[in-house]
Parts: sequence; structure tokens; C-alpha cells
Amino acid sequence: MLLLVSIAYTLALVIASLITLHGVPSIGTSFDDKIFHIVAYSGLTLLWVLYVNRSRTRRLLFIVCFAAIFLGFVLELLQYLVNPNRTYDTYDLIANSIGAIFGTLIASKINIEKLN
Repeated sequence: MLLLVSIAYTLALVIASLITLHGVPSIGTSFDDKIFHIVAYSGLTLLWVLYVNRSRTRRLLFIVCFAAIFLGFVLELLQYLVNPNRTYDTYDLIANSIGAIFGTLIASKINIEKLN
């Protein structure tokens, strides 16, 4: 079940990254977009780390984190190339990376607590 949720979340993130979004709610800060990126990529890595960490290897944690960061980079490039209403933003890539690292750390903490 967690695999299906992880795949669905990834596909939703890819689609949301490539389409033009209207009416995204504001949380009242000047960097709402970056917060959304951090939360989205935290969720992405959280789901995937919880799924793959059943094997209990640290290497997989790094692979998932790196894959999420790489996905964020590819999606930023595709936004620039595919959708004229979207742009490449290095700060979005940084926010994606921060989110991926947070999600990995949170998921690894959850898995460690489950093992004890």
C-alpha cells in the first residue's frame, strides 16, 4: 500500500510541477512558494524512505534523498523548457533539497523508533 501511495504522490508532484497553477492559497509570507517546495519534497522523501527503509540500510536513505533532489532539479529544468508560464528558480531547487533532507531525517527517525 505504501508503494502505491509513494508512486501516486510522486506523480502528483510531477504534474503539479509542470502545469500552470492558479489560486494556490497563501499562508501570508513573502516566501510561501519556498515553504510549499520544502513541504512537498519532505513528503516525497518521507514516503519513499518509509517504503524502502524496510531493508534497514543507510545507503538506501542516501539514494532516496539524492533521487528526490535530482527529481527537483529535472522538474525545474522541465518547467523552463516545457511550460512558458513556469520558470527555473535556483531557490526552488534549494527549497526542494532542504525538503528532501528534512523528509529523509524525519523518516529515518520514525524507522529507528519503530525498531527499538
